[in-house]
Amino acid sequence: MSCDRATYDFYQSQAPYYTASTAQGQSRHLAGFLARLPANARILELGCGGGRDAAYMIEHGFDVDATDGAPAMVDKANQRHDIGARVMTFDELEAEAAYDAVWAHASLLHCPRRAFPGTLQKICRSLKQGGWHCANFKLGKREGRDKFDRLYNFYTRDELCNAYQSGLDWSIEHALDYESSGFDQVDRNWLAITVRKA
Repeated sequence: MSCDRATYDFYQSQAPYYTASTAQGQSRHLAGFLARLPANARILELGCGGGRDAAYMIEHGFDVDATDGAPAMVDKANQRHDIGARVMTFDELEAEAAYDAVWAHASLLHCPRRAFPGTLQKICRSLKQGGWHCANFKLGKREGRDKFDRLYNFYTRDELCNAYQSGLDWSIEHALDYESSGFDQVDRNWLAITVRKA
C-alpha cells in the first residue's frame, strides 16, 4: 500500500470522530473546480473521507466514483451519504482514460515521497484527454508527522509544481497559495493545484 501505516491506522480508528468533525459543507475549492467540468462528468475522488464532497458532486449531477484507502472511512461515508464509496489505495488505481476529472482534497499530501511520482502518473493515465485534476497540499520542506502521527510529504511550492510538470501529459492551469488549518487545528501554508490533461 502507498499509505503510511500509522496514517492508515489513524483513519481506521478515528473514522467516527473524524467524519463527524468534518461533516459541514463541501471543501473550499470544489465549486470552482466543478465549474470547469462538463455536465454529468465522471469524477474519481481519491480520499473521500466522510463523503461530503462526493455527496455535493452527486447532488450537482456528476457521476462520482468515491474512494478511500481506509475501510472505516468508506463505511462512514456510505452510512452518512449513501454515495457508493469503495476502498481503493493510491497504488491500486489502474484505470486508463476512464475519468473526466480526479478530485483529491487533502489526500495526496499523505502519499509518501517515494510513491508520489508514480501516483501522479496513475492519476494522469486515468484521465481522458482534456480531463482535469485538482489536489491540495500542506507546504513544507520534508516528510513529517502531525500530533496524530499522520505522515505528510510537505513539499515546497516549487517542488510540487516541478513534480506535477515532470514528464506528465498535462499542464498546470492554476496554483493557489492560501492559509488554513486542518484537523490538527495548526495554521499552515497550503497550495491547491489544478491541472488539465493534453
